[in-house]
Amino acid sequence: MNIPNEYITTAEDTADQVIRKLKYILPTVARLCLISTFLEDGLRMWFQWSEQREYMNMQWHCGQFLATVFVIINLFGQLGGCVMVIVRYRVTIACGVLFFIVVLQTLAYSILWDLQFLFRNLALIGALLLVLAESRGEAKSLFAGVPSLGENKPKNYLQLTGRILLAFMFITLIRFDLTFMQIVLDLLGSSLMVLVTVGYKTKLSALILVLLLSTLNFYHNAWWRFPAHVPMRDFLKYDFFQTLSVVGGLLMIVYLGPGGVSMDEHKKKW
Repeated sequence: MNIPNEYITTAEDTADQVIRKLKYILPTVARLCLISTFLEDGLRMWFQWSEQREYMNMQWHCGQFLATVFVIINLFGQLGGCVMVIVRYRVTIACGVLFFIVVLQTLAYSILWDLQFLFRNLALIGALLLVLAESRGEAKSLFAGVPSLGENKPKNYLQLTGRILLAFMFITLIRFDLTFMQIVLDLLGSSLMVLVTVGYKTKLSALILVLLLSTLNFYHNAWWRFPAHVPMRDFLKYDFFQTLSVVGGLLMIVYLGPGGVSMDEHKKKW
């Protein structure tokens, strides 16, 4: 008798029961988490209008007009995109706008040269792709053997790409501290993310990652502990909501499953 397999089976059954009970609210919670970083940043543009405009002008010496245009695009693009995603109105356009904002900020804030921030933005794009996949409805079971372009719908590739990009978030969380707890967290998080990426035991792995990442997020990025005038507050707040958005992407995987291009789907053909 294989005891570890029994534990895994029991955990999968428990996860399935939880998912079934939450199936009506899970996609909404996932979308709310996912748009949180865009909503927070859009509100930041509103409440820190002058500071954001001055920063862009000092960073790029682009003049007040272009700096103002940058702030306006970020303000209305992010808040408008968030509303459209939540109400499920033209989700493809909304995701396109939010994707443009991610790329724009990556270039404007010189994130392209900072691997940690770049990887987190890639993970955020992955989460957006999963929202886009969810808006396409349920996918059918696909292939036996190696997938081909002719046999797979775009949704399955959106899910695959989304799963791969989400993995970049966990690369930024790996620490090389030789402490027992950190080593356990690195190994556990990396192993679970590999399972999610290849689509094996996907829902269970994604659900455990949701719990793990949420716990780490509230522990390491507790921005509410700092006064408003402390710069660390804004840094942790940005980190917190970006991580929360990736949690939303993982919740979308819990809801949707891995899609056709995955080991879980391939196992059905065995």
